[in-house]
Amino acid sequence: MKKVLLLPLLDSMPSGHHQVADAVREIIQMNSGEIASTKLDILSEWNTWLEKGIVAGYLGWIRRFPKSYAWIYRQFAYRSKSERPHKLYEILFMNKVRDLLEREQPDLVVCTHGFASLFINRLKESGECDIPTLNIYTDFFINDVWGCSHIDYHFVPSRMVKDALSSKYDIDGTRIFVTGIPISPKFEQRTRQEETGNPTVKRILLSGGSVGLGNLGDLVKKRVKGTNCRVKVLCGANRKLYEDIKRIPDEFAEAYPYISSKEEMNKIYDEVDAIISKPGGVTVSEALRKGIPVFISSALPGQEQINLQILKEMELVTLIPGDEDALDFTCRALQDEKMMQQFNEAADRYRKSIELSDSKSLFKVIQQMLERG
Repeated sequence: MKKVLLLPLLDSMPSGHHQVADAVREIIQMNSGEIASTKLDILSEWNTWLEKGIVAGYLGWIRRFPKSYAWIYRQFAYRSKSERPHKLYEILFMNKVRDLLEREQPDLVVCTHGFASLFINRLKESGECDIPTLNIYTDFFINDVWGCSHIDYHFVPSRMVKDALSSKYDIDGTRIFVTGIPISPKFEQRTRQEETGNPTVKRILLSGGSVGLGNLGDLVKKRVKGTNCRVKVLCGANRKLYEDIKRIPDEFAEAYPYISSKEEMNKIYDEVDAIISKPGGVTVSEALRKGIPVFISSALPGQEQINLQILKEMELVTLIPGDEDALDFTCRALQDEKMMQQFNEAADRYRKSIELSDSKSLFKVIQQMLERG
C-alpha cells in the first residue's frame, strides 16, 4: 500500500494549512482504498508544549500589535535566503525531519506549510532525500519561506503564480499544476434552494476564521437600523464573540461556534447571499467555488494583507470602504447589477483558469506521482 505523508504546521490551531491537508486526505480516501495518508506537524513532534506556546503567542501578538507583526512578517518572509537564519532552523528541526521520514517511510510527501517544504527542500538539495514531494500553496502568493528549488511538484493557486514559480526556479511547467487552493469536495456543488421568504432580505455570513478574529462583533453591534438583512456569524474559537452575538435580542443575528463539519458548513454557504470575511486563502476559495460574493472588512497583518492586494487585482473580492457600514454596504452592493456582474465574470474567469478543477482530476495527478515513485 502506498503512503502519503502530509506536513502542515501548528496542530493546536485549525489553520488553512491544516484544512488543505485535510482536504487532500479526504480526496485520497474517497477515490482509493489502496493509499494510506498520515498528517503530522513537525513542531508538535519536536515539542508539543512549545507548539501550543507559539500558537498562543502568535494569536496574542496579532491581536495586540498587528503593525509590528506585519513588519516582521514582511522582513522575515521576503528576505533573500542568504539573509534568513536557515542554519538555526536546521540545528533545531532537521534531525526531527530526518527521523520522521525514516519512521513513516512515505511514498509521497505533501507540504502545506512553508517550513515543512523548507526542510524537505534542503534535504533533497543535499542528496539526503529522494522521496517525491509536492508543495501545496495555501495563499494566493508564495512567500520566500517556502522551499521550491528541489521540490518535485507544485499545486499553485493561479496561472500567474505558476508562471512566476517556473521562471524564478526554472521549474518545468509540467510539474506545476494550477489547482486553486484545494478545498473539501463537499464544497464543489452549489445546492441552494429557491427563495422561500422575502427575496429582498439579504442573508450575510460573517466569518472571522477558525479563531474568530477581526471586528465581527463591532460590525453586528453598529448595524444600520434600516439594513434589510440577516446575518450568520462564524465565531470560531472566540467564545466571547459567540456570547456577545447570542445576547442580541432579536432574530437579526445567529451565532455559530467553530464548525468542523464540512456538511454543516456547506449547508450554511447554501443559505447565504454573500460573505464578509478576512482574505484567508481557504475561506475565499470555498466562497468562490460556491459562487458567493466575498466582501472584505479587515485583513490580518502579514499574509492576509498580501492576499487582499492580489484578490482585489483579480476582482475576486470587494473591499468595504472604511467609512461605510459593512452590512449596509454589502446589501447595497448585492442589489447593484453591475457590481454583481463584474464579480461573476471575474469568478468565472478564475474558475476556468484552474487546470485541475475537481477532486477526481486532482487525485489522478497525485496517483501518478505515487506511481512514478
